Amino acid sequence: MVDAAELVQNFARPVLDFTFEAMPVIISACQKAYKVYTRLPLVYVHLLIGAVMCFFGGFYPTVFAALQAAEHGGLITLRKALGALTEEMMVIIEENKKEDAVDADGDGVVDAKQIDGRELLKRKVKLVLKKINPEKVNDAIASMYKVWISVLAVLTIQFARTIALSLTISAFAKRVTDRFLLPIVKTATPKEYQQWCPIILDWFCKSVGMSIAWKIQTIISAFTSALAGGLIMSRALLQIRSKGQKNHEDTNIDEILSYTLGGAGFYFQYTQSFDTPFPLNIILWPVELAEYYIRWSITNN
Repeated sequence: MVDAAELVQNFARPVLDFTFEAMPVIISACQKAYKVYTRLPLVYVHLLIGAVMCFFGGFYPTVFAALQAAEHGGLITLRKALGALTEEMMVIIEENKKEDAVDADGDGVVDAKQIDGRELLKRKVKLVLKKINPEKVNDAIASMYKVWISVLAVLTIQFARTIALSLTISAFAKRVTDRFLLPIVKTATPKEYQQWCPIILDWFCKSVGMSIAWKIQTIISAFTSALAGGLIMSRALLQIRSKGQKNHEDTNIDEILSYTLGGAGFYFQYTQSFDTPFPLNIILWPVELAEYYIRWSITNN
């Protein structure tokens, strides 16, 4: 308990400072990016979507599938909920700035810098509880959860074969580990901890099953999304090049170009071992985290 308290005191202040400094920048950047996106001509939006699908579709197959499912099952609701949470977050950030500027004892040093990390954390929690609109936040979270449940149901059906393959591999691996590996692990483990051995090996087998099944699904998704994205790109480029005068139904150029773009997109993903390349993996780490969470959720649903 003492170590935990010291850990809170050591890390509370830098974590809180970083959060309150970074969140306005992130929110502002997202809002500006969305404004630019909404102002783009429709044909350029199609080109952008096609490029993302063509060259990155295999990196995040469940994220893209979730966005497609949400588009038909509550993307507008999700956008409104995120907007409501963003508004409340900005209120907290502004109130935090006011609180951090308070110097109640008049010694020339703001009070927030004269207290330890544990007390600072308490003050920030009280600030959030006093200034936030709980009903608005509750409604937003409930709306997001409803959308997530509907998306999860769609993805469970969409990736049913991948889930079945994952569970089959896990079950086979568990029989092997229970017979050959479990006795060895128990022998090497102190007696008071041996009850954890089957559980940990079960987690290990599930992880192996998920990794193999989702790697196969990633390759399939990369191939199909590269072809689909290549076709979207080629038709968008045809519209841009002809200034809307030529219909893709009247020519085969878009199909020929789509195979070229699709092949290039799949080859690019193959050369990256179907993993996001550096430095995009650092920039897109929240998407990476969401991908693994969605995979785990629909496999264990």
